[in-house]
Amino acid sequence: MSQSRRPHPFAVAGVILGIGALTAVSLWGQAGRTSWGLDVAVAVVSLAAAVAQLWWPVHGTLVATVLATLSPVATPAATMGALQVSLRRRFPVAAAVTAAGMAAHLVQGWWRPNSGISLSWWLLLICAAYGALLGWGSLARSRRALLISLSERARRAEAEQGRRVAEARMAERRRLAREMHDVLAHRLSLVATHAGALEYRPDSSPDRLAAAAGVVRAGVHQALEELRQVIGLLREQDDESDGLAPRPGLADLPDLIADSRRAGQPVRLDERAADAAALPPALSMTAYRVVQEGLTNARKHAPGEQVEVTLSGAPGGTLLIDVRNPAPPADAAPVVPGSGLGLVGLTERVRLAGGQLDHHHTGGEFRLLARLPWPG
Repeated sequence: MSQSRRPHPFAVAGVILGIGALTAVSLWGQAGRTSWGLDVAVAVVSLAAAVAQLWWPVHGTLVATVLATLSPVATPAATMGALQVSLRRRFPVAAAVTAAGMAAHLVQGWWRPNSGISLSWWLLLICAAYGALLGWGSLARSRRALLISLSERARRAEAEQGRRVAEARMAERRRLAREMHDVLAHRLSLVATHAGALEYRPDSSPDRLAAAAGVVRAGVHQALEELRQVIGLLREQDDESDGLAPRPGLADLPDLIADSRRAGQPVRLDERAADAAALPPALSMTAYRVVQEGLTNARKHAPGEQVEVTLSGAPGGTLLIDVRNPAPPADAAPVVPGSGLGLVGLTERVRLAGGQLDHHHTGGEFRLLARLPWPG
């Protein structure tokens, strides 16, 4: 700790008033003695030393300790200084200052004995008082150091969690961008196929040519929409590719639910969405991932419990995905350990799709609720 930290003005005022009052009482008790002049001088200097202890605890305390060998009026400043050193310095330094204080008061008791107490009892009283001050100050200093350490560890843990959340979001963006890239490639391959038919079969009937051109136009329109989403998602160059096959969508929900049932997780699907097969591929893929994450969480935290999956909505409105399962006990550990970042990545995925994801406990249930915009 710095030797010259700046104390609060209230601390200075408190020392002047508190130590000044105790010093005045001690000085009043020495009235009428032949050493009255020495006591007054010691009182003034010891009070100045007590104030100096707020800036330089060791030096101020040693000055007051030396003065305590000359007069009892310096005892308040010396003992207060011993406490200051115990609070603000390492234990060896505090122990040395405490020993000096005991020795000074032993000299004081021998040179200016108190008529109301024997020297042996005086020494015992001084040792007990200084020992209590040393223990109290050291304990308070250790507790303060522990609190600072815990606060620093909490700050580091929070920063680490923030970094992990940011990495999970970025990883989700990259994975989603790759998936949409694959969907886009699949879409463009279909467009190229129909365009090739127009090129190599110019003798087809006008109706077939018009139908093929319509397919090409619709495919190009959808490809442009998906390309716009890919550009919005992709934040950095990523040359990895997992293949050109389209990723799962709502059409694959029966297989996903069948897998969960085979794993021993009862699942009931209530599909109220009108024409869910007509969902755009990116939206269908996001909806699939929401249900998949909900079933995964249920297997981790509520294995064997009934899971309710509800899909509702219509084109031009909102696709609502509601996954519910009984909430586990507060002290229950997950059956399968995880990173705890699955919902973070899913939240980012849904947000990038223009939707909103909410997850909370309500009425003894854990509920995962996603709202996704459904183009008309």
